[in-house]
Amino acid sequence: MSAPVQKTSGGNNAYHNFHNDFLHIKDPNERRRLALAEIDKAPFGWYHVRAVVVAGIGFFTDAYDIFAVSNLTLMLGIVYFPGIGHMPTTSDTAIKLATSAGTVVGQLGFGALADIVGRKKMYGLELLLIIFTTLAQALASGSPSMSIIGVIIFWRVLMGIGIGGDYPLSSIITSEFATTKWRGAMMGAVFAMQGLGQLCAAFVMLFLTLGFRNSLQTSTTLATCVDGCGEAVDKMWRILIGFGAVPGCIALYYRLTIPETPRYTFDVARDVEKAQDDVKAYIKGEAEGHPDELARVAAQQVAEKQLTVQKASWSDFFRHYSKARNAKLLAGTAFSWLFLDIAFYGVSLNNAVILEAIGYSTKGAENTYEFMYNTAIGNMIIILAGAVPGYWFTVFTVDTVGRKPIQFMGFGILTVLFVVMGFAYFHISPNGLLAIFVLAQFFFNFGPNATTFIVPGECFPTRYRSTSHGISAAAGKVGSIIGQGAIAPLRTRGAVPGGNPNPWMDHVLEIYALFMLLGLGSTALIVETKRKTLEELSGDDDYASHHRAQQQQGDVEIGGGGVLSGGIVEGQSVHQNGGGAAGGSSSNGDDGVVEKKTEN
Repeated sequence: MSAPVQKTSGGNNAYHNFHNDFLHIKDPNERRRLALAEIDKAPFGWYHVRAVVVAGIGFFTDAYDIFAVSNLTLMLGIVYFPGIGHMPTTSDTAIKLATSAGTVVGQLGFGALADIVGRKKMYGLELLLIIFTTLAQALASGSPSMSIIGVIIFWRVLMGIGIGGDYPLSSIITSEFATTKWRGAMMGAVFAMQGLGQLCAAFVMLFLTLGFRNSLQTSTTLATCVDGCGEAVDKMWRILIGFGAVPGCIALYYRLTIPETPRYTFDVARDVEKAQDDVKAYIKGEAEGHPDELARVAAQQVAEKQLTVQKASWSDFFRHYSKARNAKLLAGTAFSWLFLDIAFYGVSLNNAVILEAIGYSTKGAENTYEFMYNTAIGNMIIILAGAVPGYWFTVFTVDTVGRKPIQFMGFGILTVLFVVMGFAYFHISPNGLLAIFVLAQFFFNFGPNATTFIVPGECFPTRYRSTSHGISAAAGKVGSIIGQGAIAPLRTRGAVPGGNPNPWMDHVLEIYALFMLLGLGSTALIVETKRKTLEELSGDDDYASHHRAQQQQGDVEIGGGGVLSGGIVEGQSVHQNGGGAAGGSSSNGDDGVVEKKTEN
């Protein structure tokens, strides 16, 4: 006789514990289908809004920290390079690339760990790392034996690891808790918090500039901003960076106390025995209880025999992606993100440079205050006119129009915009260039910047969903390193003292246009995920297939007399038209073909 199934730990106002709603069902396969149906068919409500906010605050923090870097390098140049007013280009680039380098490590590491040890155990740890390293940056200082540039780079690499971990974790946790009908909107809303994070960084910079106005007005140029002016700028960059830790602290409790996602509990952990001790401990606010390990092991042994979903393993991982269909899908999500970020980060991380190049940010500036004020206002114009609206257009249309059409449209329009901006760069007025640039920001976000985040969180099987999302996101950050480290610096090629500081800007924009064109090709490799269950997309024993079969056929006689009824199959598992199967059948997760599981 099998051990009784007991409750799993975790659950709060933002994340309901669906697993515990079906403890009375003895068959783990049927309990899995019912629990997932409960999640997928749940009407949209405040519960979903709270879940989006908890996950989204992390992305708010990520975007704030990433996009504040342009203002950070501007102010570090004023403070630590007096008489010059700006840091060397190599130092500027190194600080900007440091976060991306750490992000690649975090996306791959946290992505894999979330599949190996669970989403619950990893969620919140990345936010703790972000909070700690953000405060460490704000308190950093140079010394005779240590450059401030090196110290900032060190902490931003570590911060990048935390930011990288947030990508796969927030995406898949939102995806696995979301209702199918509005899953894209929920994931898009989480990602849209990036736009608000960028906007917040611009506002904080503006308010700091206004607050230190009197000190900043004492110098006519950035190079002469010393003494009281330099001290004011030193305080400004520390406050700007340190403020990034505040929103993370707000979301930390909810992240550390979420329940494990039901999909991971069923498909990967196969742990149906988390005793009352854990539940009582959770209610008391303790980390975990201490269940009867013998009963827990017995229940896991039963699950090993009865659960029909493919088990995760290294051999299965390589077998899964050795299939052409799966490899093509991973290549589509990874290369789309790579091509996108080459242009997106190459432009976005240099908003101050772009605005200066088109004659906006320093237009008419007579002192340091006016220079920094115009830079902050210019960044706010770009974000409000392009980035923020683009994010929310995606949120409101992604579940009706679809992910793939939006991504195709975005890459196509961006190709045209970059071609026009590049080839006509010296023939368009500054206001015309600004208008095209704002349109580019809009279609980045009402386009591939949002969809490349959404699709990898949906289309892969549960056992490898986080790892695959991490691989795709890491490819994107490699693209940002290419865009920032190899392509963007080309804009200064051929510059001479007293002349145009960015004579090659037109060619850089033309290069970005090429990568947008390549994005159209990679988009063709992905699948449309609109309003399909995660199991339907991955082929993992999809309850929806069973439900549709029941609606169409009622009780269906199978093989030697077995009957499909109520989602439970009596008799042998079968193939239905070469596709879905029932009951004791399991999916190989590769080609949508369900095969009978054999025990070795």
